[in-house]
Amino acid sequence: MGTHRIETIGAEARPLCILDDFAPDPDGLRDFAAAAAFEAALHHYPGIRAALPAGYFEARLPVIAEAAAQTFGRSGAVTVIDASFSIVTTPVEALSVAQRMPHVDAFTADRIAFIHYLSPEGDDGTAFFRHRSTGFETVGEDRRDLYFRQLDTELRYAGPPPAAYVADNTPLFARTHVAAARYNRALLYRSDNLHSGAISPDASLSPNPRAGRLTVTAFLSIG
Repeated sequence: MGTHRIETIGAEARPLCILDDFAPDPDGLRDFAAAAAFEAALHHYPGIRAALPAGYFEARLPVIAEAAAQTFGRSGAVTVIDASFSIVTTPVEALSVAQRMPHVDAFTADRIAFIHYLSPEGDDGTAFFRHRSTGFETVGEDRRDLYFRQLDTELRYAGPPPAAYVADNTPLFARTHVAAARYNRALLYRSDNLHSGAISPDASLSPNPRAGRLTVTAFLSIG
């Protein structure tokens, strides 16, 4: 059985749950991923994805539900909206403008993001940010219009950010927290946090599940 602890992110002090030793057989998950068929990811993910083995979540949903109740005060049923193996592979010169900045995954309070690190070397973790001009560290429905209007104005005035993954401070965003990657560590955080994979400039971006930044990424709804 793994352990979990709760940290807070930035000035808004939103909770971040860290679950170490999450899966009973992480090596088996890596073996499964090594034989899986990866395809280009949809939406904004800068890499490739593949299906998870049957039963990945079922045995761990009680652990997630207990951690979510303690972390977010949400004790309802946990629903898996989307989940897959994921590997960051997009070279920096091919990143879209959106992929060069922090992002949020959803705007409602019931949505929780999940990431499970499966690279034994550790690799790059997850970084959280504050939008400097608005001061927003989270973007819910009540902030959505103002945030995107302001960001659009800044991009039109200053031009797009350089072709790079955002892992540290930039002119538009200040990094507020970093959750370090660790083999078989999982994170839970609200999907409205501004965040990004903390992809280092010298990251290999290998599509090989045994060499690249292999993770499980998922979006959950908790009643």
